[in-house]
Amino acid sequence: MSRESVEVVREAIAAFNSGDVDRVLAIVRPDFEGSVAPELSAEPDTYRGSDGIRRYFASFREAFEQISFEIEDLADAGDSIVIGMRMSALGKLTKIRVEQRNAGVWTVVDGKVARVDTYATFDDARAAAGLAP
Repeated sequence: MSRESVEVVREAIAAFNSGDVDRVLAIVRPDFEGSVAPELSAEPDTYRGSDGIRRYFASFREAFEQISFEIEDLADAGDSIVIGMRMSALGKLTKIRVEQRNAGVWTVVDGKVARVDTYATFDDARAAAGLAP
């Protein structure tokens, strides 16, 4: 895993945490594709390109007034990086704080995020990336 790719992933997560969609769009490729696992969402889906990213942000804004991701673990998967994360959010209507651990296989191409596939656990993400749990 290159230092540059790790920095791109960190910047992408910081951009997401800022809530600035344009900042996120500047870090991802136009052909970006991200998938949300069924174990992580009531509405699992695949998000493609800038329209998909805008739709992803809109789905969070409907349910949460605050949301952030924190990197907890990293693993080198050759062309990809496996990231273990903790999501914290505050319900928009309930004001209840929720936390969820999840993981993703992030692919960075030419200094931009090309793909993110999410998984319920870090071990699941490692396995999907071809690494031993």
